[in-house]
Amino acid sequence: MIDAASLVEITAYLDDYLRIRELPDETNAVNGLQVENHAGRVAKLVAAVDASQATIDGISGEEPTLLLVHHGLFWDGNVSVTGRRFRRLAGLLARNVAVYSAHIPLDVHPEVGNNVVLAKALGLVDLVEFDNYRGIPLGIRGDYPGGLHRDELVARVNQLLGTEARLVAGGPTVGRSIGVITGAAGSRIAAARAAGVDTFVTGEGAHHTYFDAMELSVNVIYGGHYATEQLGIRALAGHLAGRFALPWEFHHHPTGL
Repeated sequence: MIDAASLVEITAYLDDYLRIRELPDETNAVNGLQVENHAGRVAKLVAAVDASQATIDGISGEEPTLLLVHHGLFWDGNVSVTGRRFRRLAGLLARNVAVYSAHIPLDVHPEVGNNVVLAKALGLVDLVEFDNYRGIPLGIRGDYPGGLHRDELVARVNQLLGTEARLVAGGPTVGRSIGVITGAAGSRIAAARAAGVDTFVTGEGAHHTYFDAMELSVNVIYGGHYATEQLGIRALAGHLAGRFALPWEFHHHPTGL
């Protein structure tokens, strides 16, 4: 018999641990349990950044599975269950896979959040929060005592995330105060500068953010939306696996964006 944990128990734990009901987010994020499975049990965890068709099709085996994602199924809104919406749901149901999604709650979590995990992995110290999203702290700022050349920081980002980061060299050659907000946070350059950040690491930004970086004297490192948001979902899966004695695996589907 396959060892398994209760889906209800896991969901309740995640809701509390991630503060799913307390934290604001976009309406279509639909944080929390998005799809149940037939078994109501979980024998395996799969983590992925996105609840894409490729992720769903890549889940194999007969074990009842919980798919943990950062970007859930319903970003396109309240639409008919046809086309790709139908194919994704059909694939989940056929594989006995439940889906749990955490967007902003995962970004900002103090232990397994995208921002704090990336900041620690980059070797930053004296971490503090900066900036906010609808009244809640969002970014993480930390220091490199003695400083770090901005090209070396780009190299660290590339090695850690398997990406090809783009540097907008608007700030000092040697960075000392580094800000991190993963994903699409290019619009937060001014907020980073106001918090004393001289080098800002994020995923992506609009064209005009080049001039924001240059004119506000901030180095901006664009590591890619997908690439910068890999670490939090891995950390969450590892935490949950330890809590409920379940095996877990990460499904990597990089977008290059």
